Amino acid sequence: MNREIVRIDRELCNGCGVCIPNCHEGALQLIDGKATLVSELMCDGLGACLGHCPEGAITIETREAAAYDETAVIQEMVSQGKNVILAHLSHLKEHSQFDYLKEGVHYLRSHQQELQFNLSEVLQTVHAIPSTPHEKEAGPSSPGKEAIPAPQSHGGGCPGSRVMSFSSDEKSEPEPAAPQRSQLRQWPIQMHLINPNAPYFKKADLLLAADCVAFALGEFHTLQLKGRSLAIACPKLDEEQETYLAKLIELIDVAQINTLQVIIMEVPCCHGLVRLAQSAVQSAKRKVPIKAIVVGIKGDIVSESWL
Repeated sequence: MNREIVRIDRELCNGCGVCIPNCHEGALQLIDGKATLVSELMCDGLGACLGHCPEGAITIETREAAAYDETAVIQEMVSQGKNVILAHLSHLKEHSQFDYLKEGVHYLRSHQQELQFNLSEVLQTVHAIPSTPHEKEAGPSSPGKEAIPAPQSHGGGCPGSRVMSFSSDEKSEPEPAAPQRSQLRQWPIQMHLINPNAPYFKKADLLLAADCVAFALGEFHTLQLKGRSLAIACPKLDEEQETYLAKLIELIDVAQINTLQVIIMEVPCCHGLVRLAQSAVQSAKRKVPIKAIVVGIKGDIVSESWL
């Protein structure tokens, strides 16, 4: 059948591997130093990897290709855990792929007892993604609505950009006894600016935090930052993220960090930071444990897990 599918220009590809963790379906692998499409069945043709290629080596073309198999993709993803499944389902909804979304959710519900995560939490997060114009026009019989009931519309675009207001009763909050002391023990902290060879990274416990976390999590300094070296990044807005991958690998192999704790927001675009950390550990010579912490937009801890 003719359909849209990824095309990789091997002359342009420099083997950086940044596209690999951004292909939720697992269709890409590094082979002989080049990104390679290893399964037409796994490639949905939606191009999540395109915007992450620094060389412009990835495009979408229409050609004869095996039909995409959502069930095969979900089966492969389940072992990778909650965050990968969440990113994949969110990706499908954002691109109005409601037939695939319904098929994937059906498989997960049919195998719910085998899952190592709470499926309801995943589906609730996908529920919160704003309706697209296509979905609004689809009507009550839309396959997407049967799989993931649509929330009230909050406008289009990225769910992480949705405008919301949180009301609170300030009088109910007790006044702190004394100003909290900053637990920051180094400078700089932005990933483009840090030097992996700096002494404060040597054999340290590294906290890799999404930019928004410190503003959402009230006890960020005392609960997460204390005793750790820090690097911050935005997986959605930062450019040249292949530099981040190289620095993380150097932090693992050269600075020999002890642990890598990644803390992100619950919005789908933030999960790219976890995938970046996983890619670094896979590429590094040393292996370090990774802990992923997801923070809700109202400042609560949604999940914590060792990957």
